[in-house]
Amino acid sequence: MVLVLGLAVALWGLGAAMGTPRSLRWGMIGCLWVGVVFLHLILPSGNPLRLATGETAAPWLLLGGAAAIVLAYREGLRLLRARANPLPTAPASTPGQFTEAQLERYARHIVLREIGGPGQKALREARVLVIGAGGLGSPVLLYLAAAGVGTIGVIDDDVVDNSNLQRQVIHRDADIGMPKVQSAQAAMQAQNPSVTVRPYQRRLTEEIAATLFAEYDVILDGTDNFATRYLANKIAVQAGKPLISGALSQWEGQLSVFDPAHGTPCYQCIFPEAPAPELAPSCAEAGVLGPLPGVLGSMMAVEAIKLVTGAGTPLCGEMLIYDALYGESRKFTLKPRADCPICHGKGASDDKPLAG
Repeated sequence: MVLVLGLAVALWGLGAAMGTPRSLRWGMIGCLWVGVVFLHLILPSGNPLRLATGETAAPWLLLGGAAAIVLAYREGLRLLRARANPLPTAPASTPGQFTEAQLERYARHIVLREIGGPGQKALREARVLVIGAGGLGSPVLLYLAAAGVGTIGVIDDDVVDNSNLQRQVIHRDADIGMPKVQSAQAAMQAQNPSVTVRPYQRRLTEEIAATLFAEYDVILDGTDNFATRYLANKIAVQAGKPLISGALSQWEGQLSVFDPAHGTPCYQCIFPEAPAPELAPSCAEAGVLGPLPGVLGSMMAVEAIKLVTGAGTPLCGEMLIYDALYGESRKFTLKPRADCPICHGKGASDDKPLAG
């Protein structure tokens, strides 16, 4: 019997280490219990397996019965509480209209002259894809969900690591080992249950990019590698979708909106080729200030909201550089590059890209 209990503890601990949901861990222990009882029912008395698991099925049947009584009692209590304290029913809303709760939630947007009710409705109907659920993706995703963007896609193949938590604020310590897209989805829907989150737990590749981009209105690139950035730019140009791109390293970040369909340069106009690795080290190699992704990611969310609602002037054909170490910002216009192979010369500059 001690052997079986040890196996149950091992299954629970292994499941916890792998981030397996509690319900699945209980299910594995239940399968172990069924297997032990089955062995006692089919094997003859004196069999080594029966001797190793308690010799008789009676203790296991009693244990199973006690567990069933406890579960039935808990379920009964839950049903009684539900009858005594029914959940409030959300007021029905006419299709196309906001509920009272939604009007209150988005009131600070609606009173803004540049957004108003039509702009908030546009946000609700918008579909925005965020590439990367890391440093830049964290604030982007949280603020898009808070703003009421109706459908938010997030694609990332990574899992939450302890080293991420210094800056990737959408993830928690309890999420370590969990896929980032799942952790982000949980945080976003906890913040705003009315938004639809589509998690894609995979790397963006040439095979899926065109089909994926076609489902969204605006693309935000918060990745930390040049291969994905160039791919995202290429497919966004082909699809005619605006691409909001952010990058950062150490104390500095840069941000721009690339939309060649409306006369702006594309990312490859600005950076024709990726720099040598030693000229653009990753955040892991060079370091990055924890709040810096929050600043740049929030700016990316602002640009997305402006594009969707038509408010203000997005950073189209311009690049914003933010230097956190000295508290300085500068903005400049991007110059055309006639030999761009992606958008055929909408614009460019001679600046160097950042790594992260």
